[in-house]
Amino acid sequence: MVATAPARRTAERPWLGQWNSAATSYYLLLGATTLLLVIGVVMVFSSSTVTSIAAQEAPWAEGLQQAKFALIGLPLMLLAMRLPVRWYKRLAWPALIVAVALQSLTLVSALARSAGGNVGWVDLGGGVTFQPAEVGKLALAVWLGFVLGRKQHLLGSWGHTFVPAVPGALVLVGLVLAGNDLGTVLVMAGLVAGALWVAGAPTKLFALGAAAAAFVVVFFFVRGNTNRVGRIMATYGGCTDQQGECYQSLHGLYGLGTGGVFGVGLGASREKWRYLPEAHNDFIYAIIGEELGLLGTLVVLALFVVLGVAMARVVRRHPDPFVKITTAAVACWIVGQAFVNIGVVVGLLPVIGVPLPLVSAGGSALVTVMVALGMVMRFARDEPGAAQAFAARRGVLRRSLTVVGRSRRAG
Repeated sequence: MVATAPARRTAERPWLGQWNSAATSYYLLLGATTLLLVIGVVMVFSSSTVTSIAAQEAPWAEGLQQAKFALIGLPLMLLAMRLPVRWYKRLAWPALIVAVALQSLTLVSALARSAGGNVGWVDLGGGVTFQPAEVGKLALAVWLGFVLGRKQHLLGSWGHTFVPAVPGALVLVGLVLAGNDLGTVLVMAGLVAGALWVAGAPTKLFALGAAAAAFVVVFFFVRGNTNRVGRIMATYGGCTDQQGECYQSLHGLYGLGTGGVFGVGLGASREKWRYLPEAHNDFIYAIIGEELGLLGTLVVLALFVVLGVAMARVVRRHPDPFVKITTAAVACWIVGQAFVNIGVVVGLLPVIGVPLPLVSAGGSALVTVMVALGMVMRFARDEPGAAQAFAARRGVLRRSLTVVGRSRRAG
């Protein structure tokens, strides 16, 4: 008798036992996403109180706003978990067109809004403001999965690898770059690289493209920009201006150092008293370290590692090229962005202004990340053997409830 693929994988890792079942990817994704979402809402509440009071708002205003965005994202994530895979393929091209149209609105001066020197927000009036680049990341991941998945057997050719994937990605990335948002562009570049890598793009072409992209970014968008050069020098060349380029990084490290192993306690941060800029956003990881200590930061880091492992399992186990490529792109986006954010806070990378997914304040980012993870959970439920595993567990649950009901009646 020939063993099934899941059975062979379980036999390869007997020490994992039930942790290596066909449903493992789904439960890892669901558990890590839920915990990060809860941690994020709690920490935004905690880290934004002083900022809210300073803005003459209620202390819980920013936290309540984040909770509202989480409630908006929840039904959308559940919907993404229910959509069949074929629907994502049908939505690939419309999603990219919509994403390009939305990003183009940042070029309309009447609608565009800026923050931190980046013009990346659109104000629709009535208090509705959103960041279209976050929608663009999700659309780009799905679209790359569709076009590269369909042409996977042709990707040994440089022409088939480039067209239409690279020009399509460049249109969207170029629109984001027009708003001067280099941090988001780097995250999107990682997303594209992950998709091409899993699709099987030729290594030489891949290396050449990465080198060309690095040259363009450094030569045209870093060289001559005193702000960006100053941030890089502050990180790798030693701090010379503690009230200038080094200020935010230093206070992030102060927060991490003050927290020690166990932290000063939830709500007791000193850096959030307007010493640390963007304490509830890009530098929320420093507040986690200060209030919850090294243990708190390690828990958050471990949860992102779990997300990465779960998505790597989906890429490895799922037979559909579209699912593999799209999941790889989402993994590079969410997990890659998390590692970049954490690298900035701990002083390994220059400040580039990217939030911590699922944790930092921000509605557009939170909702789109939740939808993306809901989509990957849908993919995980389609892994070989997963449907049978879920059906068996429902049967076990039903039988257990029946036994409990009989016991109560007998009592």
